[in-house]
Amino acid sequence: MLVRFFAAAHAAAGVDEERHELGDRATLDELLTAILAVDRPDPPAGTPPLARIITRSSFLRNEISVRDRTAVLSPDDVVDVLPPFAGG
Repeated sequence: MLVRFFAAAHAAAGVDEERHELGDRATLDELLTAILAVDRPDPPAGTPPLARIITRSSFLRNEISVRDRTAVLSPDDVVDVLPPFAGG
């Protein structure tokens, strides 16, 4: 599945997007575990680590909010990682 990172999640992940190959019945929680298992360079100064950002983030699956981390994903899903945004 395709994972897209936005704002601080993008900065901490070091990429705009990445693909993860998980089983057919993988959950959002399993995807998040896979995301955090990727070896990444340290984020830029002032950017929290990706693990901390993920604990505060919202997630979209195919542009629809998903809050249940046990929700089953499909291999062709697109999951967006949206950290809290500030500003107006």
